[in-house]
Amino acid sequence: VDAYTLCLSAFMLSSGLIGDRYGRKRSWLAGVGIFVAGSLICAVAPNLPVLLAGRVVQGIAGSLLIPGALSILTQAFPDARQRTGVIGGWASFAATSLLVGPVLGGILVETVGWQSIFLINLPLGLITIALGAASINETAHPEHAHLDLVGLALSILWLGALTFGLISAGENGWGEPRTVTALIAGVVGLAAFLGFEARTARPMLPLGLFRDVRFAVANVASFALGFTSYSSVFFFSMFLQQVQGWSPTQTGLRMAPAFIVQIVVSPWIGRLSARYGHSALMTIGYVAIGLSMLGMCWAGPSTSYATLCLLFAIGGLGNALAIPTGSAAAMSYAPRERSGMVSAVINATRQSGLAIGIALLGALMSMRATNLLTGYLGDAGVANAEAVARAAISRHDFATDAAMGESGVHELYAAAYAGGFHAAMLTAAIGAFLTAALLVAVLAPAEARSAKETKHEA
Repeated sequence: VDAYTLCLSAFMLSSGLIGDRYGRKRSWLAGVGIFVAGSLICAVAPNLPVLLAGRVVQGIAGSLLIPGALSILTQAFPDARQRTGVIGGWASFAATSLLVGPVLGGILVETVGWQSIFLINLPLGLITIALGAASINETAHPEHAHLDLVGLALSILWLGALTFGLISAGENGWGEPRTVTALIAGVVGLAAFLGFEARTARPMLPLGLFRDVRFAVANVASFALGFTSYSSVFFFSMFLQQVQGWSPTQTGLRMAPAFIVQIVVSPWIGRLSARYGHSALMTIGYVAIGLSMLGMCWAGPSTSYATLCLLFAIGGLGNALAIPTGSAAAMSYAPRERSGMVSAVINATRQSGLAIGIALLGALMSMRATNLLTGYLGDAGVANAEAVARAAISRHDFATDAAMGESGVHELYAAAYAGGFHAAMLTAAIGAFLTAALLVAVLAPAEARSAKETKHEA
C-alpha cells in the first residue's frame, strides 16, 4: 500500500503535464496499460521485493489515470453545466467501485487466492483499452504545456519526500530520523519548486492560476476533503474493528451506506449545481461531512448500528455534494487547455490532505487513546501500565499483550480506543466546518462577482 501511495503522489503533477503536452487519451490509455503490467507483476511475484515493484508500477499508472480521467471529461464536455453532471456520474461509478471492490476482493482472496485480486485487472484493463481507443477523442495542447524538466524533477522530489515522511511518521513516529529528513526534504523541495516556477519563463505549473481566488479556494477545499473525509475511512474502519469488534469483511459491509448514498446522489449533481451553484452545494457537503464526524464523537462500543448507519449516510451525502462539485468547480475556473495540469493539482492537493490527515489525526488518536488506557490500566492495578498501553495501541490489538489478557480489560481498551477516535473525529469535524465557512465567506461572493461580470459582458 505504501509503495503504491508514494508513487501515486510523487508523479501526480508530472502526469498532468504529460497529458496536456503529449495527448490526454494517449496518456490515459498508457496509464491503463502500465496498470495492467503492474498487476501482472504483482500476480506472479515470487517474493516481496517483486510484489513491491509491481505496486510501484501500479502507483505510477494511477498517477496517469486519476487526473487523466477528469481532464478527458473536461475536454469532451466544454459546457460547464453539462460537465458537472457528467463528473457526478463519474463520481457515482467511482463510489460503486469502492463499495464492490473490497467485497469482491475479499471473496476472491478467500476462494481463489490473493493473486486473483491482481489477475482480475488484466481482462478489465484490456477491455478498457479497447473501449477507450475506440471512443475517446484525442486532445493535446503542447503549446501551453511546457517541458519544464527542472520543475518536473522538483515536483517528484517534494511530493515523494512529503508522502514518504508522512507515511514514516504514522509507522515510526514524528521524531524518527528518516521521518524528519523526509519531511524537511519535502518542505525544502516545495519551496524550491514554487521559487523556480515563479521565476522561469515557461513553467510546468503556472502559479498565476492561483490568482483566481475561486481556484485557490477550490484547492484548499480539496485538501480539506482529503484531510477530513478521505482519511476518515481509515479511522471508521479502525473504530468498527477495534472498538466494536467486527471483522474486516463485516466492517466493509457496515460502511456501505456511505458509498450507497454517493452512488444514488452523485448523478443528480449536475442539475443541482445548475440551480444552486457550485459554492452552495460544496458548502452543504462540508457541513454534512462535519456533522457526520461530530456525531461520531459520541460513538462507542455499544452504539447501535442504526445510529452509525445514519452517520455514514450523512457523510456519504456530504461526499456526493462536495467531491464532484469541487472537481467540476476547479476545472471551470482554469483554462481548458491546461485541464491535465489543473486536474493533477486538484488531485495532488486532495492526496496530500489524505496523507497528512492519516498522519496527524492518527497521531492524535494514538496519543489520546494511549493516555486514556494508561489511566484505566493503572486504576485496574496493571503493572507498567504506560508501557502496556503504548504497546497495545501501537499494535491495534489488546490481545497481543499477556498483561491485558490476564486482567480481562478488553472493555478498557475499547473505551480508550474510542476516546482516541473521538479526538480525531472532533478535529476533522472542525476542519470540515472551517472549510464550509471559507466557502461561504470567499467562494460564494467570488462566484457571484464572476457571474455578474459574465452577464454584463454578454
